[in-house]
Amino acid sequence: MAGKKVEIYTWSTCPYCIRAKALLDKKSVKYTEYVIDGDSQARDAMSIRANGRRSVPQIFIDDQHIGGCDDIHALEAQGQLDHLLTV
Repeated sequence: MAGKKVEIYTWSTCPYCIRAKALLDKKSVKYTEYVIDGDSQARDAMSIRANGRRSVPQIFIDDQHIGGCDDIHALEAQGQLDHLLTV
């Protein structure tokens, strides 16, 4: 699926991160991954972008904060994710 700029902040061993990336991969979405394992400065920068949220993953589509793993799966279940990725 082409179109929007998708970014995801992750920890390499985080099961929620792996699950969120699996959904994006299943949909053939190209994304930029920022692996922030143990990097407190990167986590602080992510938190600023994510309205204070410090958990991973944090997902952005065209600089719009989408949320984490549960949020992106909820968008998919509601049929709204494809719209966000293409329009």
